[in-house]
Amino acid sequence: MISVALTFAFGCYAISLLFNLWRIARGPDVADRILALDTMVINVIALLILFGILKGTPIYYEVSMLLAMVGFVSTVAYCRFILRGDIIE
Repeated sequence: MISVALTFAFGCYAISLLFNLWRIARGPDVADRILALDTMVINVIALLILFGILKGTPIYYEVSMLLAMVGFVSTVAYCRFILRGDIIE
């Protein structure tokens, strides 16, 4: 039963990644593209967690935590660049 649920979840997150790629390519504004990149990072984190459940190893949980931290910092850096024109004051 868990394998069916994991397969369904993998499929849903793969479709959402495709929608995020579409929003990055066709986004009407830069803010929409930044939001799509942030959502893509969240979806990749979810895929890593699902893969960790599938394989039964805890290393993917640590990788997902590192990716969450890098994703947060990159989103803040993109937003600061858009608002102020520079990242480091």
